Amino acid sequence: MNILMIEDNESVSEMMQMFFLNEGWEAEFKYDGKEGLEAFKAAPEKWDMITLDLNLPNMDGMEVGREIRKISKTVPIIMLTARDSESDQVIGLEMGADDYVTKPFSPLTLIARIKALHRRSELASDAQQDSEDASGTFDIHTDHFKMNLKTREAYLNEKSIDGLTPKEFDLLYTMAKKPRQVFTREQLLELVWDYQYFGDERTVDAHIKKLRQKIEKVGPQVIQTVWGVGYKFDDNEVGQ
Repeated sequence: MNILMIEDNESVSEMMQMFFLNEGWEAEFKYDGKEGLEAFKAAPEKWDMITLDLNLPNMDGMEVGREIRKISKTVPIIMLTARDSESDQVIGLEMGADDYVTKPFSPLTLIARIKALHRRSELASDAQQDSEDASGTFDIHTDHFKMNLKTREAYLNEKSIDGLTPKEFDLLYTMAKKPRQVFTREQLLELVWDYQYFGDERTVDAHIKKLRQKIEKVGPQVIQTVWGVGYKFDDNEVGQ
C-alpha cells in the first residue's frame, strides 16, 4: 500500500512511519497543506490511502480534502484531527473524507482503520471488475431506480445521481439491494465501513445528509428515515 500522510507534527509522522514499515507499506510524508496537495496532484493514481490532518499550515486540511476530491472521487481519505468538535468532524465527512480519527490516537487504531478502509476499497474495485458489461446491464433495476457496480453509476427516473463519493455509493447500494428493509446506524457502520465505530453514529448521518442532497437534485427522495430506528430505501412512491 502507498500512503500519503499530510501531517504537520513530525513526531506523529515519525511514529507512524515505523508502524507503516512494520506493515510493509510505503509512505510519503508532507508537513503542510500545499505540499501535500501538490504531492497528490503529481501522481493521483499512485496513492492507495491518504491520511489528512485538519490543522495544517499554508492550506487548511478541509480545503486540501476538497481539492483532492475534485481530482479523485475514489481515493480513500482518513482525517486526523485534534479538534474534538462534532461540527468539524461532520464537515470533514461531508467534504468527502471516508473516516476520521481524533488525536491523540493509538497508532494501532489508525492502522486498523486504514486496513478496514482499504479492504472496503478493494472490495468495491473487485465488484466493478466482476460486474457484467455496462452497456445496459444493471445490478439493481426497478421501475424508477437503477445502479451499476462496474461504472459506479446510479439513476433515478433515468437521471444520473452525480458526484457520489465511494461511501455514498456504497450506502445507497447497501440499502437499495434490500428495499424497504430498515437498517440501524450500527448495521450500516458494519456493512459499509466494515468495522464498528463504538457508537459514533454521526458518520452515517453525515453521509446520509450528503447522499440525500444529491438524490434530491434529480428527483424525489428515496432514502427514508424510520424515526428511532434508522434508514431505509423505498422508491414505491416515486413518480415520473
